Amino acid sequence: MFQHPPKTFLIIQTAFIGDVILATSLVENLHAVYPDAVIDFLLRKGNEGLFEGHPHIRTVYTLDKKNDKYRNIWRIWRDIRRRQYDAVINVHRFAVTGFLAAFSGARHIAGFDKNPFSRLFHHRARHVFERGIHETTRNHQLLKGMVNDPVCRPALYPSPEDFARVNSLKQAPYICIAPASVWHTKQYPADRWIDFLRSPAMAHKKIYFLGGSEDQPLIEDILQKCPEVDGHNLAGALTILQSAALMKDAQMNYVNDSSPMHIASAMNAPVVAIFCSTVTDFGFGPLSDRAFVVETREHLPCRPCGIHGHHSCPKGHFKCAMGIQTEQLLI
Repeated sequence: MFQHPPKTFLIIQTAFIGDVILATSLVENLHAVYPDAVIDFLLRKGNEGLFEGHPHIRTVYTLDKKNDKYRNIWRIWRDIRRRQYDAVINVHRFAVTGFLAAFSGARHIAGFDKNPFSRLFHHRARHVFERGIHETTRNHQLLKGMVNDPVCRPALYPSPEDFARVNSLKQAPYICIAPASVWHTKQYPADRWIDFLRSPAMAHKKIYFLGGSEDQPLIEDILQKCPEVDGHNLAGALTILQSAALMKDAQMNYVNDSSPMHIASAMNAPVVAIFCSTVTDFGFGPLSDRAFVVETREHLPCRPCGIHGHHSCPKGHFKCAMGIQTEQLLI
């Protein structure tokens, strides 16, 4: 494929935060094999905080999908063409990133066969949801001919300042809970979180609630209904990397099938991941050494109802979540 070892790489993943975190396994693999190579990354605007101070990534491009989108695409395309990368690895499966990759001028272009521009790629990998195939393994196919090593775990790199920001919160044992999700059918119901917090096993536990500023009302509602709980609402108060630094040393992290689960994987933090409408067969389960998946024990013909979940249960009963008993979380 290459007469000489590649020296410059561009990875493209402009999907959600969790998808970007999982794509960092590619960064880890490339850096392990080509430690002197330059690795750049293109992601969606708003997610760039994931890579602040990242030791293996030189440049972070941001694609603004909301404001002046096409001018932004044109600017990024010119920047990419100017860099003349040895290899462009497009993890995203949609047209905009397919265009940027296909016309990047790179010596080698890799992407998934589902991308509309895949015919112009040098290497096309099949994108299928098969039981037992994790997303990191699926993405690893894109490195064929460049990396043959086992798939690396995703990784985030909070700075010393990030760890210092949360150090005062670590003076006593604690757990973290991230109760929210963008998708309603991925979110364990608030009343079930309340039942869990009221269980004897949670008595006297210090609990930090994590999330974005939009999750503050949900967490405040939970805490108001559990006045006996030593709970602290940190939603919106920490950056993603600061949250990662806090999750790393938690006794346990309780999350939905959402980005905090992937943060736990990237920090190898202990995690209990609650799967409501989705299933691990899609390939997005936790990767930490101490990882536990909790889901309903009842067979539901309607589950899973989609890869990303829905804003409400299509059947109106939400049995996939209501069937999860709070004692299942007590691991």
